Amino acid sequence: MKIGLTYDLRADYLAAGYTEEETAEFDRADTIDALENALASLGYQSDRIGHARHLMARLAAGDRWDMVFNIAEGMHGIGREAQVPAMLDAYEIPYTFSDPLVMTLTLHKGMTKHVLRDAGVATTDFTVVEGPQDLRRIAFGPPYFIKPVAEGTGKGVTPDSIVRRRDDLGAACRNLQVAFDQPVLVEPFLSGREFTVGLVGTGADARVLGTMEVLLLKQAEPNVYSYVNKERCEDLVSYRLVRPQEDTVVARTEAVALEAWRVLGCRDAGRVDLRCDTQQDPMFMEVNPLAGLHPQHSDLPILCNLLGIAYVDLIGQIMRSALKRVRQQAGKKGGQAFARRGGA
Repeated sequence: MKIGLTYDLRADYLAAGYTEEETAEFDRADTIDALENALASLGYQSDRIGHARHLMARLAAGDRWDMVFNIAEGMHGIGREAQVPAMLDAYEIPYTFSDPLVMTLTLHKGMTKHVLRDAGVATTDFTVVEGPQDLRRIAFGPPYFIKPVAEGTGKGVTPDSIVRRRDDLGAACRNLQVAFDQPVLVEPFLSGREFTVGLVGTGADARVLGTMEVLLLKQAEPNVYSYVNKERCEDLVSYRLVRPQEDTVVARTEAVALEAWRVLGCRDAGRVDLRCDTQQDPMFMEVNPLAGLHPQHSDLPILCNLLGIAYVDLIGQIMRSALKRVRQQAGKKGGQAFARRGGA
């Protein structure tokens, strides 16, 4: 089976003049190497495509694939993570991970929380601040936690993200809004334990792989799983595997994560990040339906390493989920496009 690989290579954007922080979500060359090696070990033939514009050119040239393994984040616009899936949908080419709707929704942390709160999933109160008038709508008290509404990899998250006085909130939001040219999400600061939950599968087939607790070391930026702490996680962060049968807080954390994953319609594999309030109740913070896949540096593979799941097995589980989903969809349509390409 011929598998196309779509991704944003960090080195390409750095060479084009973008900064380290602007390209923080993009992939290193060794991630693509690892992914390609894993697919080869699983018996797939891979074809490197690259980012959305490369995909556009290849499609226009008539190239096609049985499946695309898509980890492209995109650079511009609130729909940047949806650009590759949308193009592949137009050409009826199956792909791993979530569809354009989920990718666009979940990139916007405020809209995601609107949907989850309406569905009854445990999440904190929040306000999306686009101007001074929005500050008046904040009905909860300090300390606050602020971050850009549509960034990943901890971009915009620093110790200054914790705002302890209401009088300081306006200036802090303005600074962040100017720095990232987007609205700011304001939530109550959660001082409890922080977890990341790994998931595989889609809908009723979705299941929790495992959970790790994020523990900041003494030399780390305090109280926040920040951009700096994530970038230097080998030196600043300790990850502890925690199990639901040994810890009731972990059991509740995994239940919230799985419910959020299913409500949002996320597919194949990813992560949900949660933090506990003062009552040790786990609250949804963010979902990452396009989780990083660097074998040693990204949270989902780190969790798999703690669980004893080899990198190639993680990629195999993602592929099996995508293939099962696509075959089920092809069956509903009478085995049309996917079957014509020999994928069924």
